[in-house]
Amino acid sequence: MTATAEPSLSPRAAARRNAGLPRRLAEALRGEARFDAFTRGRYATDASIYQIMPAGVVLPKSADDIAATLRIAAEHGVPVILRGGGTSQNGQPIGSGLVVDCSRHFNGITAYDPDQGTVTVEPGLVLERLNAWVKADGWFFPVEPSTASRCTIGGMAGNNSSGARSLRFGKMSDNVLALEALLPDGEAFGFGLTGNAASGVTGSDRAADLARRLLSLAEAHRDEIERVYPKVQRRVGGYNLDALIAPRPNLAHLLVGSEGTLAATTAVTLKLSRLPAHRVMGVCHFPSFRAAMETTRALVDLGPVAVELVDNNVLVLGADIPLFRATLSDITRGRPNCLLLVEFAGDDRAALLRDLKRLDACMADHGFAEAVVAVPEPTRQKSVWEVREACLNIMMSMKGDAKPVSFIEDCAVPLEHLADYTDAVTEVFHRHGTRGTWYAHASVGCLHVRPILDMKQGGDVARMRAIAEEACAQVRRFKGSYSGEHGDGISRSEFVAPMFGERLTRAFEALKDGFDPENRLNPGKIVRPLRMDDRSLMRFRPGYAVTEPQTPALDWSDWGGFGGAVEMCNNNGTCRKRAGGAMCPSYRVTKEEQHLTRGRANTLRLAMSGQLGPDAFTGPEMKRTLDLCVSCKACRRECPTGVDMAKMKVEFLHHYHARHGLPLKERLVAALPLYAGAAARLAPLLNLRDRVPALARLSERVAGLSARRSLPRWGRPWRETGAFARPRDVLGDGFDVVLFGDTFNRAFERENLEAAERVLRATGYRPHRLRPPGGRRPLCCGRTWLAAGQTDRARAEARRTRDALLPYAQAGARIVGLEPSCLLTFRDEFAALLPGPETEALGRASFLFEEVLAADLKAGRIVLPLADQGGRVAHLHGHCHQKAFGAMGAVESVLQAVPGLDLRVIESSCCGMAGAFGYGADMIDVSLAMAELSLFPALRAAGPDDLVVADGTSCRHQIGDGLGREALHVARVLDAALLVRAPGA
Repeated sequence: MTATAEPSLSPRAAARRNAGLPRRLAEALRGEARFDAFTRGRYATDASIYQIMPAGVVLPKSADDIAATLRIAAEHGVPVILRGGGTSQNGQPIGSGLVVDCSRHFNGITAYDPDQGTVTVEPGLVLERLNAWVKADGWFFPVEPSTASRCTIGGMAGNNSSGARSLRFGKMSDNVLALEALLPDGEAFGFGLTGNAASGVTGSDRAADLARRLLSLAEAHRDEIERVYPKVQRRVGGYNLDALIAPRPNLAHLLVGSEGTLAATTAVTLKLSRLPAHRVMGVCHFPSFRAAMETTRALVDLGPVAVELVDNNVLVLGADIPLFRATLSDITRGRPNCLLLVEFAGDDRAALLRDLKRLDACMADHGFAEAVVAVPEPTRQKSVWEVREACLNIMMSMKGDAKPVSFIEDCAVPLEHLADYTDAVTEVFHRHGTRGTWYAHASVGCLHVRPILDMKQGGDVARMRAIAEEACAQVRRFKGSYSGEHGDGISRSEFVAPMFGERLTRAFEALKDGFDPENRLNPGKIVRPLRMDDRSLMRFRPGYAVTEPQTPALDWSDWGGFGGAVEMCNNNGTCRKRAGGAMCPSYRVTKEEQHLTRGRANTLRLAMSGQLGPDAFTGPEMKRTLDLCVSCKACRRECPTGVDMAKMKVEFLHHYHARHGLPLKERLVAALPLYAGAAARLAPLLNLRDRVPALARLSERVAGLSARRSLPRWGRPWRETGAFARPRDVLGDGFDVVLFGDTFNRAFERENLEAAERVLRATGYRPHRLRPPGGRRPLCCGRTWLAAGQTDRARAEARRTRDALLPYAQAGARIVGLEPSCLLTFRDEFAALLPGPETEALGRASFLFEEVLAADLKAGRIVLPLADQGGRVAHLHGHCHQKAFGAMGAVESVLQAVPGLDLRVIESSCCGMAGAFGYGADMIDVSLAMAELSLFPALRAAGPDDLVVADGTSCRHQIGDGLGREALHVARVLDAALLVRAPGA
């Protein structure tokens, strides 16, 4: 094998090379070029084990911007690397040159023919957005990787992507009609069947001459191509010279899979497919991995569109992840070792249901009777596919430094050899003292296999090299393809030569030189490769270490320290999705890598490991990186590796403010529980702020509170009565509840707490208000202190509240709260502030108002005495923390129990208010933009008499402030619907 090292320049040499580059790019581009260390650091990684700091990052707005970048970079001797979503597994879109990110601006649809089913797109367009666009006309683009919510068409073309349904629809090279691109000096050309009928080339004579030479090169190697190229569908290694010996070659297919090493793509013309009217799925259970592999071929013979493997690692780890627990419970029976997900699709639903019966019979014929769980419902199928698409991230949720590592991930072998191949590779793992994880495309013999290694250890890096070489030998033995889906990149480019032989390797080099004689485009990939085990190219290179805070603010022991929690981000980019779920709301507005959970985690890791300069961890640039994190906690639930950026932000702010001090606005917000009682007595005076414009402007100038934003209105506060003072008074029948009055509802919306009391009494509960011992100020969850990073004060509040509530919880009472961000702190941050069994006990006894009602309704212990609402529509917006803790089902079921209420759940991310975030003069524009993504449009379309339901104080304020429409807590909705009120209510 011939491998090269990544060009290593001294800081002085790099400075000389890059002198004048930022200025020239700034003058030439409509887009942006950035050269600061923080931005470069965020683009130094993809979803692989590698990290290479780029010279700079370009965010182009047009093909002209990319052409200018190529020309200027060539003059400065700087390589150029095109990047899509940054989700590659093998280090494809990283390097020491200029990284060009097309996803932010260069992401449009430029032509669409719904009659012919073709579309032309810019390379930064995300696949999911394309499919949403063409769905109305009955089309979809059938190459569907599991990263469809964030992978870009340009990146898919670069990798020759495929996906779960490639058995029916093939891979990118089967669905690309034409490509428009730029040569390394910026000259434009086009390849494909849609250009000149004679040659398939558009552009200059130079491009036409290049095409002729490429066809001659392929013809000269025809015999070798036909002899050597693997005869499996999943072959994406090397270059697609085989496409040029077809009867009528499509030259675009040569660029597909070239990983940006030949040309810079500026437009892709795609062939769409008709959406099937129906899909059904059968979940096949197997007692062993080999049994599943041996049966795969028989299942494929039934004619499905997909057969996907879910291995035991996913079943075990996924059961511990809240987002997937219910789905796995739904589709598994007993304790299978692994599953095969078999999907049939078509326009005749009855025929598809017969296919499921044939599947059941086939499994029985192979000795697995009653081993199929039918999943014919679309909603259930969607949940199953979400688990399958998250398999990689689920496996990466393993705690500790040893993780499943991608480098032999996509080897593909003929189905008749699949079982023997997997046995052989498993034996390789055993010889090297490790084991592997397996999942993905059993239907085409391409299984994503990752041995578990610790890339911080030099010994494991050496084992990686040995495993790679032995696995390559097994792939050759079974006549397979070493790169079956995710391209070559750094991990696999060294193995192009042993897979294709000396003659074709030289042909690949000649092809590269024909396009890029000076090796400017993504050097070190496919030909003349970098060494896959070069530790200087890796994220955890020799000498890597994170510096933990000397005194951590929170308990990170479950993660192996704060650094371990930060390193849990595997860069797969789930947070880049722009629809569905709630993560990551600020990114959905800005499209900036820095405002992703991934971008923030990478920046924290780089800062804590000293790669961004001294004191970077508590510097102002780190603060700006985290400023737009609204602490929605969506990542806690939706990131399958469980990266909890909200908690990380608390830790960071603790150390940042310890160094820089706490600004006035943060002090005012943090101390709200301290002065709320006194402020209520000054309500008429304080409420003038929103009635006198000059006072609003003054508050903005002095405290940073936006003059465009109204503040919550002070009123007469809700108070405890002291009526429930002794734990021994708890009857133990489950109907005693302690109503926790959070600061926000207590001070600003006491009517919610009063409504909750009336509903609880009318339903048969015994609600009690708890006066703190000694008659001191009301109990507090510490949320406002946490938001400002004041963890010492938050810890004191947590201890006071825990100690007051715990005796009642231990006696059998449930602690009930209304504000999700406050009550759920008992289950979450309290454990990080005060780890121990007492805190855990309080967390188990603490429930949102609707959770108590929903649980007892389901158990048949209560009946809600509610009047029929006559078909009135209610639009429900969920608080981010309700979603993060899986509590949305409770509020939905309670509202669905209201007779005659037509519930409609708004699919939305964060409302944008997010506690104090939306009040800031520097944040209000982003705050409102978040609301405009889905929440505000949905409510503008609502009828004037429709109810709007939102349990979050901030959510209600955002809706009222932005739309002038009142939103109600679910307690008030139920209260208004009560048929009768209990005595004293």
